[in-house]
Amino acid sequence: MKIENCKSQIILIMVALAAALVPGTLSAASGTANKAFRYEDDRLGESKDESDKFKFARVKLQPMYPGAFLGDHGEMWSHDYPEAGLHFSKILSELSKLQVVLEENEYIFSFADPNLMKYPFAYMCEVGYMQLNDEEIKGMREYLLRGGFLLIDDFRGSGEMRNLEYHFKRAFPEPEYKIKPLDITHPIFNCFFSIKSLDVRPPYGRYRPEFLGVEDKHGRLMMIINYNNDVSDYWQWSGDPYQPLPAEDTQGAYKFGVNYAFYALTH
Repeated sequence: MKIENCKSQIILIMVALAAALVPGTLSAASGTANKAFRYEDDRLGESKDESDKFKFARVKLQPMYPGAFLGDHGEMWSHDYPEAGLHFSKILSELSKLQVVLEENEYIFSFADPNLMKYPFAYMCEVGYMQLNDEEIKGMREYLLRGGFLLIDDFRGSGEMRNLEYHFKRAFPEPEYKIKPLDITHPIFNCFFSIKSLDVRPPYGRYRPEFLGVEDKHGRLMMIINYNNDVSDYWQWSGDPYQPLPAEDTQGAYKFGVNYAFYALTH
């Protein structure tokens, strides 16, 4: 599936050059990104340094048993894996001049792994089931304050939101850090595609999608929260003849994702 590009070649090249500089900046700031981190499963973590390109990264939110199933019907934080990341990376590559890692499963990191610092864009889902220890909370705070960006997706309802808020306040107890609603005027909705409306089709029936965010002290958006929404589900099933989804919804989900990535790489 392809989406028509709406930006000029000059802008794309400039953005690509800016984006290429970000991973190294984030990594250098951490000063610890080459330290080994022990995972419970050899599918987790960084297999090789690919921070010179855009690499889709996911954060695991709970302990897991070695060999546990990853993907739908498996670990909650792994839903839509690996198809969503593979499809999104392909679309991002087709739409821009970014150097993107293709046809390779995303890396899955713990917040406690310093190697996460190399990758400025990370994805989280099903945060209603999140269980982070103190070291992971510390890593979450460091990642975001050093320039990392989180896309939080695929969760719904007030109970799941309360769990996200609980973990967020552990990482950011200061009153100036707040989860707040975003509207269509925010730059993240106009940094590549010009998104005209946040009134999207509810994927969870009665739950109305909301777009929330958290800014750092300089006004940079550190995370975007797709509350009552699930853009990665559209990425996962796009083009599947056995799971036909409305083209408008699938294209819209990709537009949001591309904007998120470009905002992350240029701010």
